[in-house]
Amino acid sequence: MHGSVLASDTPHSGRRAFLKFGLTVGLATGGGMLIGFGLPAKADEQASAATPATGTPDPDAVIAGDGEIAPSADLLAPNAFVRIDKAGVVSLVIPKVEMGQGVYTSIPMLLAEELEVPLDTVRIEHAPPDAKLYGDPLLGGQLTGGSTSIRYAWKPLRQAGATARVMLITAAAQQWSVDPSTCHAEAGAVVHAASGRKAAYGDLVDAAAKLPVPPNVPIKDPKDFKLVGKPTNRIDSHEKVDGRAQFGMDVRLPDMVYAAIVNSPVLGGTVVSVDDSVALKTPGVKQVVRIDNAVAVIGVHTWAAKAGASALKIEWHEGEHGTVSTQDLVADLARASQRSGGVARKEGDVTKAFSQAAQTVDVVYEQPFLAHATMEPMNCTVWVKPDSCEIWVGTQVPTRAVDMAAQVTGLPADKITLHNFLIGGGFGRRLEVDGVGQAVKIAKQVNGPVKVIYTREEDVQHDMYRPYYYDRISAGLDANHKPVAWKHRIVGSSILARFAPPAYQNGVDPDAVEVASNLPYDLPNQLVDYVRQEPRSVPTAFWRGVGPTRSTFVVESFVDELAHEAKADPVEYRRSLLTKSPRALNVLNVAAKAGHWGQPLKSNQGRGISVMNAFGSFFSIVMEVTVVDGQVKVDRAVCAVDCGYVVNPKTIEAQIEGGIIFGISAALFSEITLKNGRVEQSNFTDYRILRMNEAPPVELHLVASTEAPGGIGEPGTAATAAALSNAIFAATGKRLRKLPVGRQLET
Repeated sequence: MHGSVLASDTPHSGRRAFLKFGLTVGLATGGGMLIGFGLPAKADEQASAATPATGTPDPDAVIAGDGEIAPSADLLAPNAFVRIDKAGVVSLVIPKVEMGQGVYTSIPMLLAEELEVPLDTVRIEHAPPDAKLYGDPLLGGQLTGGSTSIRYAWKPLRQAGATARVMLITAAAQQWSVDPSTCHAEAGAVVHAASGRKAAYGDLVDAAAKLPVPPNVPIKDPKDFKLVGKPTNRIDSHEKVDGRAQFGMDVRLPDMVYAAIVNSPVLGGTVVSVDDSVALKTPGVKQVVRIDNAVAVIGVHTWAAKAGASALKIEWHEGEHGTVSTQDLVADLARASQRSGGVARKEGDVTKAFSQAAQTVDVVYEQPFLAHATMEPMNCTVWVKPDSCEIWVGTQVPTRAVDMAAQVTGLPADKITLHNFLIGGGFGRRLEVDGVGQAVKIAKQVNGPVKVIYTREEDVQHDMYRPYYYDRISAGLDANHKPVAWKHRIVGSSILARFAPPAYQNGVDPDAVEVASNLPYDLPNQLVDYVRQEPRSVPTAFWRGVGPTRSTFVVESFVDELAHEAKADPVEYRRSLLTKSPRALNVLNVAAKAGHWGQPLKSNQGRGISVMNAFGSFFSIVMEVTVVDGQVKVDRAVCAVDCGYVVNPKTIEAQIEGGIIFGISAALFSEITLKNGRVEQSNFTDYRILRMNEAPPVELHLVASTEAPGGIGEPGTAATAAALSNAIFAATGKRLRKLPVGRQLET
């Protein structure tokens, strides 16, 4: 999902976006200045985007002065809006949702930079569900994901700010009868230095909004940035610390009741009968609600509902998958790996190159199902009335949530009101609306608003999981142990075939093959194909780092294997293959130097490295570990990042640190396994994550770049597992081709 002007420095990305920008300005309702803008891509880019087609902006519409859509042949549809009111307050309405990644600070920084206003005067507003107004065409709908928020906003926010600034200066100059070139903007005001006159933006907005929109207003040269690129504190931190910030869990409504869910223990199972006699006698329990695959107990507070739920006696119909185990699903994948798949990339003559190779290396890698385990428990508050439905939830896909509610209630979408909130961790889980659908089904049977909250156990055992992946990868080596043939078959569930069917074409899931089909390495003959194999009864979904996470583990672990076969240093071996990718080579060199590559370690210590080009960014990480009695301690993580122009270094640092810790947890400990159709894990006791005392120091080196920004929310997670497993090999001599690696060492 490359959403900036830079997609890749390789000639085969096939994802370069040719972008067009539209902007219009008018009077806001009640006075003030309303600015609408958008960043659509050409149609074939939309079709190839690995995202849902929930609605795209009309390319023949713009925002009119009263906030309505009006036809236009010249401008593209705005999908973000800025208002400057008469008090000088700047409000930014965008479809991107804050879920911990820092976009409610970094995106306003772009606007504040060009508009010349203090950052703390910019207010972010959640965009209501409206794919026509707020859809991101680069993602095919109104959603937050794919590490695209800054890439989406980089130019249009700056262009909007610069245009508004010029119009405000022009309005002031006209009032003062001076040349606009003699005026400048600073701190939310226009200043005429020669006369000492000064006018606040709030006093100028009505006049400015009536001016014609100047075309092609130049934006700042980055060397002139005052705010962008500077370490900036999160503007939402204070509210999150003192409790003012509102998440879905914080919703409180008059006469609201609470629901505790008991889902079918077998994935795909349904309810046969319920004995709720004891539950209904539990103090505080008001009602027991039955739906197709679950039973909900309604209480005056959460604890009453939970107590009632524990007293239920439910008979379940397990369905056809009541005996399925992880071993069965892996066997399905192994059999599927014998089939040819949809071709994601084909270069040269792979068959001939393998036949002439001096040596062939052929291995299998496996990666388990993973849960999201978000910090904020899954929750949704719903009030269904005879002629309307109101929803309070934190979601990455507000329009999809509305569509789900409309489907369940039978109401038209315009009778569904959704209030979106800050998200306490998404990681892809809140791209799904199964929880919204279940909450609406329950609310249909409740008189008044009901908040549905998943316990951690219900969350872990009824997630939509990162797919189990099974990879066959082979390389033919020449006499110098360099790869002259490369074949990579990826087998697993296709998330996109369900999530965005138009993106699944010719038997290829673009997400599943990302990175694997566009490597930075010079490989003259290569074949990458994909075999779709759906896991019986297991629902699958995106997980932080999406395709690059699964592909980078396989590819970068395998490159290390090839280096070992060549008796070559892993860094030197990679350097020899990166001559055509200077940005990848550069981050590799920076990480290796900062990570003290080549310096001696103790006998039970090791260093590993990985390099990756994904999300429009280039990333390399060195992991240093100590292994004692099969237990891995991560001593240090050193990473180099070239993500193009840097908006906020503090955001990048936080995202890289969090992403690496997320990745270490999954690589060392995390897996979801099935036995008799049931998920065996239930909480953080057996779905292990890294403890605070286990977290390593993370050292970040930002590489200066003049390229357009790349994504940063997911690369840290995506590159971690390979560097970690390579470090473990260096320490132990044991090559681990199956995650989690910690479990493999224990056995």
